[in-house]
Amino acid sequence: MSKKILQRIAVVALIAALVVVPALAFFASESGSGYAYDVPRMLGMEGDGGEVAQLDGPPSTDISAPIFEVHGKAASLDKDLRDLPQVGPKNKKPAREMGTPPNVGPNGNGVDPVVQGAVAQSAPAPGPTSTFAGLDLQNWGAGWPPDTDGDVGPTYYIQAVNTSVGVFEKSTGNQKAAFTFNDFFKANGEDPNGACATLNYGDPVVLYDQVSGRWIITDFAFAGSGNTPPYYECIAVSKSGNPLSGGWWLYTVVADTQSLNDYPKLGIWNDGIYMSANMFKRGRSYAGAKVWAFNRDDLKNGAALRSVAFTLGNSYFSLLPANARVDLPPAGTPEYFMSDYGSNTSMKLWKFHVDWANPNNSTLTGPTSFAVASFTRPSSRVPQKNSSETLDTLGDRLMTWLQYSNIGGTESLWVSRTVVSGNTDGIRWMEVRNMNGTPSVYQEGTYAPDSNYRWMPSLAVNKNGSMAVGYSVSSSNMFPAIRYAGRLTSDPLNILGQTEASLIEGTGSQSNGYNRWGDYSSMSVDPADNCTFWFTTEYYVTTGNNWQTRIGYFQLPDCGGGGGPTDNPPTVSITSPSNGTTVSGSVDITADASDDNGVDQVEFFVDGSSIGTDIDGSDGWSAPSGWDTTAYSEGSHTVSATATDTIGQFGSDSVGVTVQNTIPSNSMHVSNIDMSYTVKGPNYTVAMVVTIVDENGSPVSGATVDLSLDVPGGGTATGSGTTGSNGTATFTYRSKNTGTYVATVTNVSHSSYTYNPAANVVTSASLQVP
Repeated sequence: MSKKILQRIAVVALIAALVVVPALAFFASESGSGYAYDVPRMLGMEGDGGEVAQLDGPPSTDISAPIFEVHGKAASLDKDLRDLPQVGPKNKKPAREMGTPPNVGPNGNGVDPVVQGAVAQSAPAPGPTSTFAGLDLQNWGAGWPPDTDGDVGPTYYIQAVNTSVGVFEKSTGNQKAAFTFNDFFKANGEDPNGACATLNYGDPVVLYDQVSGRWIITDFAFAGSGNTPPYYECIAVSKSGNPLSGGWWLYTVVADTQSLNDYPKLGIWNDGIYMSANMFKRGRSYAGAKVWAFNRDDLKNGAALRSVAFTLGNSYFSLLPANARVDLPPAGTPEYFMSDYGSNTSMKLWKFHVDWANPNNSTLTGPTSFAVASFTRPSSRVPQKNSSETLDTLGDRLMTWLQYSNIGGTESLWVSRTVVSGNTDGIRWMEVRNMNGTPSVYQEGTYAPDSNYRWMPSLAVNKNGSMAVGYSVSSSNMFPAIRYAGRLTSDPLNILGQTEASLIEGTGSQSNGYNRWGDYSSMSVDPADNCTFWFTTEYYVTTGNNWQTRIGYFQLPDCGGGGGPTDNPPTVSITSPSNGTTVSGSVDITADASDDNGVDQVEFFVDGSSIGTDIDGSDGWSAPSGWDTTAYSEGSHTVSATATDTIGQFGSDSVGVTVQNTIPSNSMHVSNIDMSYTVKGPNYTVAMVVTIVDENGSPVSGATVDLSLDVPGGGTATGSGTTGSNGTATFTYRSKNTGTYVATVTNVSHSSYTYNPAANVVTSASLQVP
């Protein structure tokens, strides 16, 4: 018997005895490194030298004790995202086809008992209000598949792909900024050689957290080809609701010291941000699933991040965390996780209760199994027009999101997946209720209205309880398209009464050996009205390998039927004090605010408590009586502003500052900046004299002064100087340019004195030349 036959027999025996769960993730980086693991090689199917992969230990259903960790503080990114390099990854790497994990038990016969038939009262869903181009492979992608994900906030839509991020203005669809994950994490204070600044590999997730009004963007990172621990989750959290200029906190979190955290998925809950991942020991053998709770207060403040995690045995796979968007669950409700792995007639539900006061009291209970209509996981791939390549459905698992809904006190979980329906593939969706008792399916159905293939779904639920699901559609007679369908609460149970509408029809297919598609899509509900659905996924304009993505939005008839957002919420940006500054005494707080229908008022807050409201912005928006910092403790504080428009919509911005009213002894500060110029021929010599004194006003010698000079016509010059016995440091700059020169002290240092910028008499000065 040949060695290859022995290998195949070994594989079959292993699958029968154990549950082998290979990963289906794509890994590519700007540096062109390879892949975390290769399932065909792991299974001994690649050449004669491979070894059969095994689970990391025998099959297990164990759940660990709570794992409490305190990760490091966040690095602070204080740049406008438009100032990051607006370029994509340099190298493109195709993902190898990793195969489909073997199932446990029967997988059905392709007969779907809940496939939707003709519905007399059905009507086509309203067409999209608007669609616009998202990120593409040529400019922003790192390889195949794109892992398209995105979410919608009050003013912006943020999309992520492998391995870039794009920020789009909702009202126009204009791309306001785009950059790679690596450039994103090369921020102020971040190690430029750190894992999240150099080793981002994808599987991105974007969330707008309506609880805190912050954005959360994540992906994973690891060294080499994935067989070198530790493994990281890179987590970026906006400092305000303004993702462009409001600043970000950047966390490099060690997800695990031994196992790679593949296919991470996140969810919003009222007591934290939750995550799940499939764990592969050193990027190879499957070690089980892992779930985390991250502390929201830490995330939004950049503090040392607390997390509580549990590991689950290797008999479980691909858990999804519940995602609460329109309505939050009652206080004390545990977070839910769901998986359908291991059965085609049931699902599993876990409950995660986190106790931040005493993390060791946190619990993960379950799984509780409940019956679902039988389904068949796809074993074949999706055909396309004018291409011999067929596409991976990733039909072995539930697809994002597991959406939580609470309509009039009735709680439910909604989820979707791809299933076989006769000779094609369709979208199975379901609503689960009674999660705190005995979970049960309230309604479910499979949408497969014709012979085309439908796969890669994502769904969401609006404030009325109506649901929309988006997906890809293809066949040998059509190019892959982006479409959606939905149901109103008035529709009969188990039915999508809002039948299929097109977001955009593809005009090309994927080709040349790349069969990965997705690996997921994203449907979300607009927090501005809790009604408008936003969807993003991939498609092709021309046959080849340059995938495109599309972002679009629509409404169902219960919200006006395709009208889309009729008004945009106001935008607000704090103009003073600046983020990260040190303040003392009485401080003016000012902001810019605008709205398409007019701003009604701007209210100002310190650490969440109101200090005044401005109802007349004719001379600018400001806190009426300023901020008396002497009534507050020394140290860090958050200043925020909330603008409300004439129909009650609002937008917010916040900055972090340090209060320092006590002048420290043996300190120094800037007392004066004097600027002058002389003329010699066509050149101007600009002189700048900076004076440094101590807390008593006496000159400080030997201080190093860092200075920047904004030059008219564009450009900035920088320099350093040392003060003499009179406490002054002199700088000169020669130029032919006329106009306004602005000199700014950026830092002062001394071996024996502490720099106290709060005591500065002046920080910058300007000079008009000539």
